[in-house]
Amino acid sequence: MTDTAGTPSGGTLGPGAGASATGDGLIRRRRRRWVRGAALGLGVLVLAAAGGGWAVYAKLSANITPDEAAAAELARYERERPTALVRGAQNILLIGSDTRAGDGNGKYGKDLGSERSDTTILLHLAHDRRSATAVSIPRDLMVDVPGCLRADGRRTAPTFTMFNYAFAMGGSACTIRTVEKLTGVRIDHHVVVDFHGFKEMVDAVDGVQVCLKAPIDDKAAKLKLPAGRVTLDGEQALGYVRVRKSLGNGSDTDRMDRQQQFLGALVNKVRSGDVLLNPVKLYPVLDAATSALTTDPELASLRGLYQLVRGLRDIPTEHVQFLTVPRESYVYDLNRDQLVEPEAEKLFALLRADKPVTVAKSIPGESTTKSGNSDSNGDASDTPSTAPTFRGNTAAEDSCE
Repeated sequence: MTDTAGTPSGGTLGPGAGASATGDGLIRRRRRRWVRGAALGLGVLVLAAAGGGWAVYAKLSANITPDEAAAAELARYERERPTALVRGAQNILLIGSDTRAGDGNGKYGKDLGSERSDTTILLHLAHDRRSATAVSIPRDLMVDVPGCLRADGRRTAPTFTMFNYAFAMGGSACTIRTVEKLTGVRIDHHVVVDFHGFKEMVDAVDGVQVCLKAPIDDKAAKLKLPAGRVTLDGEQALGYVRVRKSLGNGSDTDRMDRQQQFLGALVNKVRSGDVLLNPVKLYPVLDAATSALTTDPELASLRGLYQLVRGLRDIPTEHVQFLTVPRESYVYDLNRDQLVEPEAEKLFALLRADKPVTVAKSIPGESTTKSGNSDSNGDASDTPSTAPTFRGNTAAEDSCE
């Protein structure tokens, strides 16, 4: 029989109880065993967490496809590329590929052996990370495309043609060289996303809300939506940003406007606390996003992406701007585009110098051509002492208003 102190009745210590007549040695030994056990358990938990974290990091990083071929081609032409003028400013070329190859892309048309840039956006991040400006480049814009390396190893001859020819013939490297020749802006990074990747990212954030001023019923795009506020899933979102003929005036202008508004809504959804602060929701977003990306080797890891976007968290949505490069119908073909000068060069000069770009929903004196392409000119009252204003919108604007 033992008393409550854990010693035999009468206070006599049993064998091995310790040198202390009070039993303190036993208590200390038990405490040491508990501490050692707790430390071991904690260590196991830390290692398990670290191992799990590393496994997740490795998986997400491995999802990203490094564009080694583009890096090699750009290095070949390094001497002809523009020089970055402002340290810390970043220019990223975002390319939406219309490839029919790959998971789930075949249903959007036949694979003709090449892919085109369905959407191309030049994203400029200010050196102080207080603003971001996304400039859409029309796929039908007539531009000088340099001689580029084809996938079959042959080289094309320099030509004056539609902008999306560059991606079809020479992939991302050719597109980057074409943009740099057109704008004089040094491209620091590039990201390519296909149809399937776009849908996956939208579904990963549980859809994106847009505002429709009229119902949509487009059989070709398999898109039927009511007017008003609608939350689009991935499939619907893809149809919404790609459809052209059944919405608005059928021009590429309206299509790019919708893309810009949708991207603004997507930015708001991803930046919301419901996504960024919820690991259960954040992981599928990261998994979908990384699986969808082909990037330059420097960005092809979570570390590379994090270093790029870590300063974007604090940019106010009103300073995330979207616009289209100033252009009008091509003089020799109304179904093609050409730059409006000197407005386009003013925009490119602002981007090169990392100067603020001002956008507004409408511009005084703005006109529309027969093809429905807005001139997107700078403000008619523009003088050398005032900055030009370009037609565009911000991520803070509500498309229902």
